[in-house]
Amino acid sequence: MSDHALTTMTRTQGANQALKDGTVTPAGYSLQFAEIPVLVKGFRRMVRDLEFDVSEMALTTYLTAREHGVAFTALPVFLVRGFHHGAIRYNVRSSIREPKDLEGRRVGVNRGYTVTTGVWARGILASEYGVDLEKVTWVLSGDEHVASYVPPVNVEPAGQGADLGEMLIRGEIDAVVGVDVDHPDVAPLIPDPEQAAVAALRERSFYPINHLVVVKDSVLQQYPDAGSALFNAFNDAKQLYVSRLRDGDASTDIDRMYARVLQTTGTDPLPYGVEPNRPMLETLMEFAFAQRILTKPVAIDEVFA
Repeated sequence: MSDHALTTMTRTQGANQALKDGTVTPAGYSLQFAEIPVLVKGFRRMVRDLEFDVSEMALTTYLTAREHGVAFTALPVFLVRGFHHGAIRYNVRSSIREPKDLEGRRVGVNRGYTVTTGVWARGILASEYGVDLEKVTWVLSGDEHVASYVPPVNVEPAGQGADLGEMLIRGEIDAVVGVDVDHPDVAPLIPDPEQAAVAALRERSFYPINHLVVVKDSVLQQYPDAGSALFNAFNDAKQLYVSRLRDGDASTDIDRMYARVLQTTGTDPLPYGVEPNRPMLETLMEFAFAQRILTKPVAIDEVFA
């Protein structure tokens, strides 16, 4: 019997490279990869049109889409994690001197309010620095992947074609989240952000999750073993990557970040499965609820296949 073919959208990266090059395959299935140059456009196509059978997906985009009835379900395959203390940047010529000074100000957010980096960064501002997020006006450079989502009243669009980096330099906004700005007047708001992130990892195991994998509900219904087959294959591919990291093979910035996590914790920097990640998932869901991305608390075990 031939394998069942599943259209799959995921960016090539260390953790899935062995799947992309065919070294690892899910038992009983073949993956037909769609290459989308801009990953977030692939997210949107999956959220709005269910274009793929299997798709990489931003975590809060998934949670938002799930609340709005999109018919896909996540596997606890966490392809991308990261540090977000450095995601908040400000204009040093402004009167801002510490995170609390953002209250009463206008802060740009790359793309939509539900973007995962923005959720983590705002959560850091609130939980670690006491920023009242409702006293900040959040200015968006784009719209939401989940078209039916309505943001809080303190969220507004920057306008068609707006460039948040240029707005920051000109002083039209006071800070940005998730926007790279190479200018002498722009600096990270949290001093030594990488050290702050590593300290949070070491002291509190704070290690944000950004992307996971979703599968269309119709696929899971048609093929009841698809979820486990895909999980096992993604996990096997990731283990090969972690072995390379342990051997010192870290050629990119993201490789080096995962290698640093490995060195700091002594454990797998990309653990899959619900239980090893339950504390971070609970934290993200608390942040999303507090930031009015989710309208009600979510039980973690209900959102994974």
